[in-house]
Amino acid sequence: MSAKTRSKPAIRPGGRSARVQQAVHAAVRELEAEQGRAALTVPAIAARAGVTPSTIYRRWGDLHELLSDVAVERLRPESPPDDHGDLRADLSAWATQFLDEMGSATGRAYLRDALLGDPDGSNAGQCSAYAADQVEVVLERARRRGEPAPGVETVMDHLVAPMIYRILFRPDGLSPQYADDLVRKVLPTAP
Repeated sequence: MSAKTRSKPAIRPGGRSARVQQAVHAAVRELEAEQGRAALTVPAIAARAGVTPSTIYRRWGDLHELLSDVAVERLRPESPPDDHGDLRADLSAWATQFLDEMGSATGRAYLRDALLGDPDGSNAGQCSAYAADQVEVVLERARRRGEPAPGVETVMDHLVAPMIYRILFRPDGLSPQYADDLVRKVLPTAP
């Protein structure tokens, strides 16, 4: 079966597949930190993880798909967005943090990896879902406070999408002010 049609096996929490995935992901991060990106080969990763190269090829298909899987895991938010008391402040703080993290050299590399080794688009969809979930937390807080809030897709289209485009294709000049300007456009009634 080709890499383009192969589906990833389900991972049982605590099962052998989960342990293999954890060991392989750790090996990728360790080797990259110690020796640089050029040192990342399937045999080197397999040796560090204590698995055979065929295990990696069977699970991920190739190095690009493995790096994509690692990137998606690293792009997962660790906590919900901070609550600053109103929608504009919450969304601005989240957007500034998102732009700072994703716009860093490491963040851009993870985004590129997530997309490069993603033949079926599932990793890109997962990254989008992470951002949408974070935005939904911010919007739902605002609604609970009685503030009018746009829909998630509006924020994704007018705040997140322009930031991702700039991060990937035109990273010069990215600043907290850029994120704040986008927030003002998506929340035109905010002061």
